[in-house]
Parts: sequence; C-alpha cells; structure tokens
Amino acid sequence: MPTDRNSTTPDVRPVAGHIGAEIHGVDLAGDLDETVIARIRAAVLRWKVVFFRGQRLDHAGHVALARRFGEPVVLPRRGKASPPDFPEIETTADRLELGGRFGMEHDEWLRRRRHTLLRGWHCDHGARVDPPAATILRAETVPPYGGDTTWANLAAAYAGLSAPVRAFADGLRAEHRLGVGYQPRSGDDAYVRHLLDHQTASEHPLVRVHPETGERVLFVNGYYVEQISGLSRPESAAVLEMLLEQATRPEYTVRFRWEPGSVAFWDNRATIHLAPGDTAHLDHPRTMHRVMLAGDVPAGVDGRPSTPLTGTAPGRW
Repeated sequence: MPTDRNSTTPDVRPVAGHIGAEIHGVDLAGDLDETVIARIRAAVLRWKVVFFRGQRLDHAGHVALARRFGEPVVLPRRGKASPPDFPEIETTADRLELGGRFGMEHDEWLRRRRHTLLRGWHCDHGARVDPPAATILRAETVPPYGGDTTWANLAAAYAGLSAPVRAFADGLRAEHRLGVGYQPRSGDDAYVRHLLDHQTASEHPLVRVHPETGERVLFVNGYYVEQISGLSRPESAAVLEMLLEQATRPEYTVRFRWEPGSVAFWDNRATIHLAPGDTAHLDHPRTMHRVMLAGDVPAGVDGRPSTPLTGTAPGRW
C-alpha cells in the first residue's frame, strides 16, 4: 500500500537558478505510483539533479527504485566495499576503500587524480561509447562537515556560449579516454598499469543532442576528454580549457550538503559533477552507494553517433 508520504503530488523545490531541486513528500522506499514516477522523471530532466532527504532505502530498495526508471548497470569490477549480493550497487568508502590500493594512500591518489580543479569534473563512465543515462546515489555515513558534491548543467553551459562558438563546437568530436586526468608518479606506477590493463576510449560529439529533451549539451569533462579530433594538441588544449571553464561557471552549478539518508538522482547525459576533496584528512567515514542506469550511444547535432575506440561494445558492461 502507498505510504502517506506518497499519497500526494511530490513537491519540487528548485534550489539554484539553472540546476538542482529538492523533492519533498516522497518516500522512495514505499510504493511509488506512475504519477509520482512521472513527476520525478520530469524533475530530473528539467533540473538535471534532484535531491531527497531523510530516506530509508536499503540495498534492495535502492535497486528496486532504480528499476522504476531504467535498467541498472552491472559492473564487471567493483570496489571491495560493494555488497556482494547486489551486483547493481557500487559502494565507495573513501579512505577505507582507496587507502593502500596501488601502493598509495587516499590523499596521494586524490592529488594525482585531480591535480587541477577542472580535471576533477566528470560524468560517470564517460569514456564508454554508451555512458550511463543516470545515477542514483545515496548516503549511508557522512562526516559532520565537508564532503559536499557539486553538479554542473551542461545544457545551460552550451546555451550560454556565443552563437559563433556554439556553431564551431557543434561540428567537433573529441576522444574520451579512461584516466587521462591522472598525473602519474615517476618510476613504477601500479595505477597507470591498472588503467592500461582496463583501457576504454570512445570518440564522442563535443555537443550531443539529449535523447529525451532534444537539448544540445556541451559534452565535455575534465577526467576523460583527451583530444578534440582534427585539432592540434595546443589548439585542442586551449578550446577544451575554455569550454570546461564555461561548463563549470558558478551560475551553472549546484552544491549539495549530504546527510545520512540523502539521495541524489542526476541525468548523467546533461551534467558533470565534482566529488569532494576536503575529507581525506578527516577521521570520519563517508560511505556512499551508487546505482547507474544504462544509457544509449550519444549522437551529435549532425546525427552521427559516438564510436568506440578501445574497450567494450555498446551495452556490454
């Protein structure tokens, strides 16, 4: 039976000018009727990321919720903190999960992976030819302070470009490759060997057309994008820096303060996000659980789809 919290139309409250809304009056662990599902879906498409507080989801409920909106992704490799009985869920536990892996502690890993601010911005699994359509992330344990996540609206960023730059970007494609944002250490580097052993790369349009809204989306991020096809390295670097700065302008972003039981549901096709970098020195755990929804192959303004360069074929995770 539906709970009282799901008996009325969900209350969608925008929290920033271009992106982000909190949804109230919904119990995600309860029975959600089609009206509520449609309301949430519409809010995700409109605001790109939506937030729920005070939820009571467990692993089974998390997966069941995701299935109401799409097909959960099952990854062949997950972190050691992930629950073995729920292959759809990937769990991150920050220092507890990453500390000691590949011969370095978490703070070193963080410095090398995000050696510039722009390098930290990413979409989930953007090097795949068919990146996830959406992500549902819930907080189990969070520090009493710090640990916020920030999202940027890539459709608003594209619309904010001047007309000549939009026309220029519409015709470009770029190589997205796993791990290009990582700064290697000198000598032996176990993490680089890991990336090379599991390499994935695709050529995506620099501007993709959103398959549901029809919006044009500036498809850039700092962690996967390596080279704009057809441009020289200096030209590519200059254009990418300009577009990434545009994508992450403060007016196109929203920042969320997590609490235990918080849930964020975002459109991975139209956003990039920045995971926190301010908790590595804190003696507090931050445990998060993620379910991603399978996505399609992006298509550009000219209708050309993305093409795989290295790694798995579309639909094979």
